[in-house]
Amino acid sequence: MKILFLGDVMGRAGRAAITEHLPRLRAEWALDFVVVNGENATSGMGLSGAHAELIFAAGADVVTLGDHAFDQKDMLTYIEKETRIIRPMNFSKKAPGIGARVFEATRGRKVLVTQVLGQVFMKRPFDDPFSALDATLRQYPIGGQVQASLVDIHCEATSEKMAVGHFCDGRASIVVGTHTHVPTADAMILPRGTAYLSDAGMCGDYDSVIGMEKEEPLRRFITGMPKARFTPAAGEATLSGLYVETDDLTGKATRVEMVRQGGRLAQAGPA
Repeated sequence: MKILFLGDVMGRAGRAAITEHLPRLRAEWALDFVVVNGENATSGMGLSGAHAELIFAAGADVVTLGDHAFDQKDMLTYIEKETRIIRPMNFSKKAPGIGARVFEATRGRKVLVTQVLGQVFMKRPFDDPFSALDATLRQYPIGGQVQASLVDIHCEATSEKMAVGHFCDGRASIVVGTHTHVPTADAMILPRGTAYLSDAGMCGDYDSVIGMEKEEPLRRFITGMPKARFTPAAGEATLSGLYVETDDLTGKATRVEMVRQGGRLAQAGPA
């Protein structure tokens, strides 16, 4: 299978990049399955139902969320009727929606998509991501119950993301980090066959401070005092993410490539 994962969609610029590039990439790269992290797509804070529909219309099969999952209040009800949205499985036992689900890709092949939140340096405590993942991956083994599986690990620390990658090695097809909005350069296939990247980066304007207009973040860093609200940067965005090819029989990765399309960053993707 040919699977594309795109990192955090950031505001209007990120949505525009998804609309502009994803339909073309889906066709040109003959993609079988596309997952997009959409948790910052609405004003940089959460995801609205209307913006979720825009991402699906552009070609996403699944949208994952994160620690801002329910910043947009309509998501509390929208996620109950839209089964293609995955929120973190360790967010809260009372949260609406679900943190893992099996989806159908091309030719009827099954793909598990799941998301967990990390615990290190996060603003609020979340349940243990390792035990949550362990139970789910046992239930849906690759090469058995599903032809492929993807884990979105949404957290601050690259060390925690790497630990999740090695914990899932050979048990998931893909482990990819989100949340920091900065793409890392460590795309690889781990020893037991799991494709891994510490952070996919954001789909947003990189002439910014992690997707926000520069002036207010700079003011706060320099003076220690806030003056205005953060505003998503509105320049041309780069689509950032990960392209992976998997073996249907084993569920393991056979190829992994970083993806950067459009905007300011050096371009990358499968040749």
